[in-house]
Amino acid sequence: MTLGSASLVQGIDWAAIAPPLAVAAAALAVLLADLFLSGPSKVWLAWLSLGGLVAALALLLPLRGEHRATFCAPGPEPGGCSYVVGDFTLVLQLVLLGSAAVVVLLSMPMTAPRPWADEHDAEAGVPGGEYHFLLLASVAGAVTLAAARDLVTLVVALETLSLPAFALIGLRRSVLGGEAALKYFLMSVASTAVLLFGASLLYGATGTMYLDRMAAALSAVDPQLKTVAATGAALTLAGFAFKVAAVPFHFWVPDTYRGAPVPVAAYLSVVSKTAGFAGLLLVAGIGLRPYAHVWGPAMAVLAALTMTVGNVVAVRVATGSGDVVRLLAWSSIAQSGYVLVPFGTAAGHGADLADRLPASVAYLAVYAVMNLGAFAVVTAVLRDRPTGVLADYRGLLRARPPLALAMGFFLLCLAGLPPGLMGLFAKVTVFQSVVAGGTGWLAVVMAVNVAIGLYYYLVWTAQLFAPPVPSAPAVEGTLGASGALRVPTPFAVAIGLAFGLGVVLSVAPQIVLRVLTVPGLLG
Repeated sequence: MTLGSASLVQGIDWAAIAPPLAVAAAALAVLLADLFLSGPSKVWLAWLSLGGLVAALALLLPLRGEHRATFCAPGPEPGGCSYVVGDFTLVLQLVLLGSAAVVVLLSMPMTAPRPWADEHDAEAGVPGGEYHFLLLASVAGAVTLAAARDLVTLVVALETLSLPAFALIGLRRSVLGGEAALKYFLMSVASTAVLLFGASLLYGATGTMYLDRMAAALSAVDPQLKTVAATGAALTLAGFAFKVAAVPFHFWVPDTYRGAPVPVAAYLSVVSKTAGFAGLLLVAGIGLRPYAHVWGPAMAVLAALTMTVGNVVAVRVATGSGDVVRLLAWSSIAQSGYVLVPFGTAAGHGADLADRLPASVAYLAVYAVMNLGAFAVVTAVLRDRPTGVLADYRGLLRARPPLALAMGFFLLCLAGLPPGLMGLFAKVTVFQSVVAGGTGWLAVVMAVNVAIGLYYYLVWTAQLFAPPVPSAPAVEGTLGASGALRVPTPFAVAIGLAFGLGVVLSVAPQIVLRVLTVPGLLG
């Protein structure tokens, strides 16, 4: 069937959509395999899940250096494609799939069938079939979101990411798990409602859902519709601000991370947040580019609030309860503020966005490595010290030197101190975008917040190297007994991968920074 000279039958670029398809196929395979496997054979579900993610990573290789677009609207107008693969998409899909693979490794002891589950794992017994199916379904949405180029696909991918996460959080059979799942559900529903309302206003003002066509329409929008378009832009960006835990839309984060299984908290902190930032980058950097002079100052204020609130409350947690998961939750909020900083430097009509926003992508790539590494060590330590407070890490260097050295490295990376140079270079890249954008006050706020963040990261690091408390006798199976802390092989592999990649990026940061700071990354 044709309409004029344009065919309504679209060709599909199967190579372009192969990575999310591989993840979705792996999710279905896990669901079916769970019906036929029983007893100790269910441990293969985790390996099947990991295999699907590795296959999706391999399918990224043929797409290197190419620009592909599929699901394009017919007609003579330029652009109008729903799924686009370029450098931006490949970088974020690599980060998302690699991070999800590490989460699967961290989840293996937790999802091992009882009574084969490790007795030291306080969260063991989570149903493996349901867990890995939900995890892969959520990852499929995240990977699709990085390639989406219209608002409908963005919203559908975002919900495909979020809906399985509700159940993942609630799989921890406790009061905390149910409360965390409910809070995440309510906040996500609210943010989706705001996002959909904003998208509907943008569609009404521009007549299109495609981001590239929307940018062209906003540049020449009817003066009577400018208020509608501006309101739609504000609501759409606010919807994504919920997803990335920007202040004041961050209230769900600490309780949700604390109530969820720790591997799920790591997933929310890295994979879910990275996908949320991918959507924000696409909407702001492509669709709403003509309104950069409006949302740029607002994003600068959001960035300043987010990093300040995150760091100040993290200091309070470190000096108060010392809950390590809550501390990482507030730390991740502060890190979101740093990612938002390049958004706040946008000015004019978005002509400089190509020079600014890639700094956010570079920071996200480095953040994924250092934050996943920190969560991996916390997951290992919680097996023997389920209280999950900073005091549990006192004397870790004597009990388990590799764990202590790895945790110290990840904390110094988050702080931006040597030898964690990858964190330092990522912060410098973001800082350069602020200076180049001429937003002096934001540069000052960022510098002050980096100094505040040093306190709680160094307090935690000091615990690792402090001598054990003499009044607390060593008990077999705890950190006090030298060498008693046993780390399962999947945990060791996850920590080793994060540590190795962190060392490589600290020695050769240009691997990430030189590629990701090339103007035109967003197309």
